[in-house]
Amino acid sequence: MGSLYLAHRIALLPRPEQVEYFKRACGTARKVWNWALAEWKRQYAAGLKPNAMALKKQFNAIKYSAPGWLDEHGRPWLRGIHRDAHAQPFTHLARAWNQYFADLKAGKPAHEPQFKKKGRCHESFYVANDRLEVDNENRKIRLPIVGWVAMTEPLRFTGRIQGATVSKTGNRWYVAIQVEVPEAIFHRKRTGHGTVGVDLGLSAAATLSNGEKIKAPQPLKAALRRLRIRGRRLSRKIAAAKAAAGYGKAPLPKGTRLPISNNFRKAATALAGLHARIAHIRADFLHKLTTRLCRENQAVVIEDLNVKGMLQNERLARALSDVGFGLFRSQIEYKARRYGTRLIVADRWYPSSRLCSSCGYNNPALALKDRAWTCPSCGAHHDRDLNAAYNLERLATATALPVVSPSGNGGAAVEASTAVGKVTPVRYESSDSEQEGNAAHESARF
Repeated sequence: MGSLYLAHRIALLPRPEQVEYFKRACGTARKVWNWALAEWKRQYAAGLKPNAMALKKQFNAIKYSAPGWLDEHGRPWLRGIHRDAHAQPFTHLARAWNQYFADLKAGKPAHEPQFKKKGRCHESFYVANDRLEVDNENRKIRLPIVGWVAMTEPLRFTGRIQGATVSKTGNRWYVAIQVEVPEAIFHRKRTGHGTVGVDLGLSAAATLSNGEKIKAPQPLKAALRRLRIRGRRLSRKIAAAKAAAGYGKAPLPKGTRLPISNNFRKAATALAGLHARIAHIRADFLHKLTTRLCRENQAVVIEDLNVKGMLQNERLARALSDVGFGLFRSQIEYKARRYGTRLIVADRWYPSSRLCSSCGYNNPALALKDRAWTCPSCGAHHDRDLNAAYNLERLATATALPVVSPSGNGGAAVEASTAVGKVTPVRYESSDSEQEGNAAHESARF
């Protein structure tokens, strides 16, 4: 059995001097990333074959002597930052380039690693396990340079700590601690053995095949007015700073830094805090929903939604983002492994809403605006979402519906089949047997 990993993200309560070090460490990680990326591109343009380890050795040779890494007194300022903060960016850069070339080879949309700019990237730095110590009884963690930092809750998992990442979200600091755990802790026991089909939507975030409709909290919609007010406040502060710098309404030259007032910082912190609150409410709802589905069922059937394509619809993009379909998928996949739940993903061409769950009739005339319809074949009246959930549930049973094949009219065509049980357009993401023999590294919040 391979190693199993879980990660627990905990909010920190640092002192002001600790916050100052966190900011400097994040800036160090960002600056090293930018240096490594620029050097990687320079060597590649010169016909060389750069790699992360060679770049790291090159950086180690100059980091205490090169002019760009010395302070105003000619001393290397990197000595005040722990080595892990400026060593890990090379590993991250190698991973980013590997992903880029893998996507190119697979014919997927590929994106090169980008330079990071202060205030426009995720601020974080890494700490290796040899410099970590967690005191669960007193809810604190010891980090290099800054010493003990208070945590808002104890670490949930017992095992060998592999490392930690300190990051900032909104106006709060967090530490994500990765722990190698035994199987008894990684795997969780289910409380039920049912089978459920889950149809995701907007009127109800999730419609279950047992007839239950679960509403989403829609935190973005609830906070939209406050977001606009705080956004306008920050815009006024930016306009005032531009006027004070003599730019007025003209665009700022690249690399220009505006004078930052205390009111500017307060407005930016308030806006970032509201965005973080919205994300936390959404994540909390999805964590509770996905945990419940995996804990209470031995099989869960969902659809393979084209979330990126759906977001191209300007009228629905905000509402779709407010529910968080992508986050739902990622959460239920790793929780299915933990609970030994069989996760079945129906093909995105499978017409779950158009098929009559009573007789199997395909209604190609069903439009997105039709929330209910009557089957012309058997006369059954269907709620659109509930009917889709019924059809999805049947994919996990021996009475599965006929095989679906993509076609020119959006995959509505159904090919009749006498075979039952195995359905072609279904992927089995996780099962009990896979859980018992899975040797891959697993990472999860819960």
